[in-house]
Amino acid sequence: MSFEKIAVLGLGKVGHLAAELLYGAGFKVTAIDARSVVEQPFATRCVDVADPAALRQALASQQAVLSCLPYALNKGVASLAHEFGLHYFDLTEDVPTTQHIRALAETSKGLMAPQCGLAPGFIGIVGAHLAVDFAQVRSIRLRVGALPQNPTGLLGYAFNWSPEGVVNEYLNDCDVIEEGVRKMVTAMEWIETIYVDGVQLEAFTTSGGLGTMCETFAGRVDNLDYKTMRYPGHVQLMNFFFHELLMRERRELAGQILANAKPPVDADVVYVHASAEGWVDGRLQRKEFVRGYYPIEINGKSRTAIAWTTSASVVAVIEMVRGGSLPAQGFLKQENIPLEAFLGTRTGSLYRVERSRH
Repeated sequence: MSFEKIAVLGLGKVGHLAAELLYGAGFKVTAIDARSVVEQPFATRCVDVADPAALRQALASQQAVLSCLPYALNKGVASLAHEFGLHYFDLTEDVPTTQHIRALAETSKGLMAPQCGLAPGFIGIVGAHLAVDFAQVRSIRLRVGALPQNPTGLLGYAFNWSPEGVVNEYLNDCDVIEEGVRKMVTAMEWIETIYVDGVQLEAFTTSGGLGTMCETFAGRVDNLDYKTMRYPGHVQLMNFFFHELLMRERRELAGQILANAKPPVDADVVYVHASAEGWVDGRLQRKEFVRGYYPIEINGKSRTAIAWTTSASVVAVIEMVRGGSLPAQGFLKQENIPLEAFLGTRTGSLYRVERSRH
């Protein structure tokens, strides 16, 4: 079922850009935030999104909703979307939130599509694409790093993404497949050295980046894991911070301390390193998708790499649902989205060209 009316909840950098991209793609957008936002080409409303009654009223006339809110609010938004029969999209990496949405999808009239960002999201689309031609898959390794181009200090990091989300990823257990066995492993482990564009990085396990891929590929792949990439030395310091200083017991405070110490920067980069290995006609082969994405200009404004890659990913999926190339009901797994069709959308095409550093 085609649709045009969509509400975008949360107008941070990602949410605002997603609203712009949706508007540019021909959707009738209503952007909703707890603060007043004016002088936009699309409709805006000031609504306390944490108030169920106010949110219910705001969504009553919509056909779809995209939540760019902190993950803790998404269960309530998804439940309202289910009640109203709306298509639902979000960017969450939180596993319990996704499990809640998946349960709703069993009786939904619209499509329930969480995890539509960069990781989980785009990285899973790429990983499934790399593996499709193998008769037998030995491994799928997915790595993403959202980093400052010009790091400072020992952490070498800037919180261009939600501090709550980063803390969640660093502390929650991680779903993997190892030697054919699906299991949970501790975050910030399995540390490896990796290079992208000649830049040395370290990669380590973090939670949520695989979305539903372990379930999908169980019995079909020997090894599957997701890791976050950072500049060397980062993971040792974060293990010290969370475990030796016991900040894992005070997650909210931990997020506040880290965000205060390492505020966001405009000059960022998103590194994507995906690989798959397997056999074709009896020969072992390896396929890779390695990119460095940098800030670009959209609608006359410079957009950070993490903002446009995340926004473009979810908007491309929404375009595909409207166009009928993805289901209009039930639960959407990111790994079931065909990469070429994704890149063929108006917004997904932003991913086609590796961007230059500036």
